[in-house]
Amino acid sequence: MNSHLESPFGAAAMVELAQLDLRYESCRLKSPAAEGRLLASIAQSGIQEPLQGVEVASRRILLNGFKRLRCALKLHLHTAPFVALAADEASGIVCLLRGANDHALSLLEQARFLDELKAGRGLSVAEIAQQVSRSPAWVSLRLGVLAELSPVVRAALFDGAFPVYSYLYSLRPFRRLNGAAAVDEFVAALRGKKLSARQIEQLAHGFFRGPESFREQIRQGHLALPLQQLKDLPQDPDGGSEFERLVVADLEQAQKLLVRLMTKSADRSRLSSRAFRAQAHLLCAGLLSRLPAFTQTLRQLHDHCGQT
Repeated sequence: MNSHLESPFGAAAMVELAQLDLRYESCRLKSPAAEGRLLASIAQSGIQEPLQGVEVASRRILLNGFKRLRCALKLHLHTAPFVALAADEASGIVCLLRGANDHALSLLEQARFLDELKAGRGLSVAEIAQQVSRSPAWVSLRLGVLAELSPVVRAALFDGAFPVYSYLYSLRPFRRLNGAAAVDEFVAALRGKKLSARQIEQLAHGFFRGPESFREQIRQGHLALPLQQLKDLPQDPDGGSEFERLVVADLEQAQKLLVRLMTKSADRSRLSSRAFRAQAHLLCAGLLSRLPAFTQTLRQLHDHCGQT
């Protein structure tokens, strides 16, 4: 959480936790692991950073500090420091978005608050961009990511039951190819399983590209066998030559780079310097000139490997 947002309304005041309005709690991601660490810290030292929100008609509406609040309630604390960011909800959200860096608010949390300004307050993308000191592309990108979330995926992500990183970088490419329903199936099957990002990535490739029997195991929640099958893929010379292992490593790296490049290049508001545009233009031209041959080679390799 960002404790360095300046408030025009003075220093923090102690408030009763039971009197806080929690209407924006669903806009913030839950993280059981982070909350567990925070619980230990608060148990030892108390709440050091004030909760942040707005005061409207004698109501204190919380915007930032929900993890601290839940930890305080678990520890049977009744009060906490609170600072008002603005005199109304929209201004408070704008203040939070302008003052918080990308580590304080995740992309999805930014998107939820932006959606509050757009859908809840009737502001246009251009108006929001101006108020939060960002480009319209920055706002549109986040609203677009939020809009594509199904109820199943949204609930899993915001409840902390499925890693946001794994969804953004491992599942979104499959959503475009396989559809939202297939992604819903996968997320529902892995919800709350506490798998690593690497395990989720491996299971995703097996689920979306592997045989029906592999998918059925995942649907039924029998993850031990699929994970073992992936672990047992040949790693020794008898299961593949050194050259073959190098090609597999290159394919894995190419896939990661493609996903990373597609994600980063979508945020064009951060890609505006003349030096970048000059270099990127030349590199893109070179890549595009090789794209037909690369696609043909990849298709031939795919067909060849599918014959085994």
